[in-house]
Amino acid sequence: MQLGVALRARSWRLVTAESCTGGLLAAACTSVAGSSDWFDRGFVTYSYESKTELLDVPAALIAQHGAVSAEVALAMAEGALRRARADIALSVTGIAGPGGAVPGKPVGTVWMGLVLPGRPARAERLQFSGDRAAVRGQTVRHALQQLIDGSAA
Repeated sequence: MQLGVALRARSWRLVTAESCTGGLLAAACTSVAGSSDWFDRGFVTYSYESKTELLDVPAALIAQHGAVSAEVALAMAEGALRRARADIALSVTGIAGPGGAVPGKPVGTVWMGLVLPGRPARAERLQFSGDRAAVRGQTVRHALQQLIDGSAA
């Protein structure tokens, strides 16, 4: 896997914090032999409470912006990084469907948070189409590509 090569070359370890993908990112990373060299751990924080308890995402932040927001995606990534032995953190939170849409956040809306060494933390809003499996799959593919691009730069 290209990601493992890029992370191993920099001696960086990855932590993931997932909501809408339910662990698919961590599963994709750990499906590669030798991933223990560069993958530290993954958090699946599907509920609001788990985001708060496991990643220290303030409940007030979720109440103010919603779980599917730049603010929460960044807080998830930063919280995961604080709780892991890792250098890079990636988070995803979104609405995979078929329900859950709210005004301004249709099904397929995903926020990704990314923290890389020596760079400002960033959040990216994504809009995917298709059914639940398609949204989740597109999220994983996009997130892994962003990690490859960001860690190889």
